[in-house]
Amino acid sequence: MSVTWLYTRMAEWHEQPAIIWKDKTVTYGALLDATAAWHSALDDHGVGRGQVVALEGDYSPSTCALLLALIDRAAVAVPLSGVSRGEREEFIEIAEVQAVVSVASDDTGEIRQRDVTVTHPLTRELLDLGDPGLVLFSSGATGKNKAALHNFTALLEKFKTRRHQMRTISFLLLDHIGGINTLLYTLSNGGVVVPVEGRDPDTVCGAIARHRVQLLPTSPTFLNLLLISEAYRRHDLSSLELVTYGTEVMPASTLQRIREILPHARLLQTYGLSEVGILRSKSKDSGSLWVRIGGDGFETKVVDGMLWVRAQSAMMGYLNAPSPFDAEGWMNTQDMAEIDGDYIRILGRATEVINIGGQKVYPAEVESVLLQVPNVRDVTVFGEKNLITGQIVVAKVNVLEPEPPAQLKSRIRAFCKDRLAPYKIPAKIEITDHGQFSPRFKKMRRPQPTT
Repeated sequence: MSVTWLYTRMAEWHEQPAIIWKDKTVTYGALLDATAAWHSALDDHGVGRGQVVALEGDYSPSTCALLLALIDRAAVAVPLSGVSRGEREEFIEIAEVQAVVSVASDDTGEIRQRDVTVTHPLTRELLDLGDPGLVLFSSGATGKNKAALHNFTALLEKFKTRRHQMRTISFLLLDHIGGINTLLYTLSNGGVVVPVEGRDPDTVCGAIARHRVQLLPTSPTFLNLLLISEAYRRHDLSSLELVTYGTEVMPASTLQRIREILPHARLLQTYGLSEVGILRSKSKDSGSLWVRIGGDGFETKVVDGMLWVRAQSAMMGYLNAPSPFDAEGWMNTQDMAEIDGDYIRILGRATEVINIGGQKVYPAEVESVLLQVPNVRDVTVFGEKNLITGQIVVAKVNVLEPEPPAQLKSRIRAFCKDRLAPYKIPAKIEITDHGQFSPRFKKMRRPQPTT
């Protein structure tokens, strides 16, 4: 079985903590028992081997045990966390889900069968192999969600290499490639998963302090919220040894400030995609946006300023879109990148680059400057069509305290004057009270309502 080696390894730490959920410790032995209980429950409800099963619920002992049981019985797992009602129905139909297992906030589960026959050729190919599968829906800031089908056996392979044993916050959701990576990395190394009931800075920091968490995997957007909230002043974060950040481009000013408030922690940029998995990475140093990515099973190259990746753990394909791989298995990530020897710097998504009369503007560069403006709480930069220049730079701004719009806009432009080239300075500044990030704490660059 694909997961037998993991069960064997988890049994080594039978009496050691595996999960701390709602401040209660669940040992590896108890987690294995919960996995066995799910096998019995699935059998009782007629959910057999090789079925497509949606898993609804956030991190908890029960959801983690359920995922392990689904892998063990060669099912195709479709994790759904924090999706809207409309998305839920759409995703279930695309994946051809045959059973839905919902785990409530009290960690009890409910199993519902659906009368569905799997017809998609890729899913049929996986089931014929007898291997477990995983369907992940992309959560990009723009465009339609795509359903990536993985052979779980390929994804699990890299976790067979033993690495560091750490207490880790389960920040990234279970239906995100980063969330899956967090869980499997932690359990395969005898670490401790610390789920949080909320992902606001005080809840996360409180969990870090209470349980002496060593690793925080998160996003630049959350780290900016941490700075704004000053939750780091109210909680003891001295146990943190490593903070990893990914999913979007990190503004340089945010990285510098995080380095200042967490001088004892190493900061590491990560890189991964729903289509290929999470690559191993190494930042030049904690204050650098230059990173070396790749590792066993991954190859990278930059062609015409665009990052390409080839991976042994690549998905089988999309269930609702053409394959993004070329004939040799390379995928154009659509991420613009610069090269410095073995290191690269991610500049931003090609679809988000703003073109001002032929000059390229990367939103993260402008956001990095604007986040330093006094009274600016958060900012999202994007392009808007313009008949003369093709596009203009638009900045959507949240403020800490109310301020006359004309005064704020004047201050922002004056601040930018000596820090940005004239064509990079926002031509249009909008003030909003609305949040500018998704439930996955990632910037949303679609235009949002303004006040």
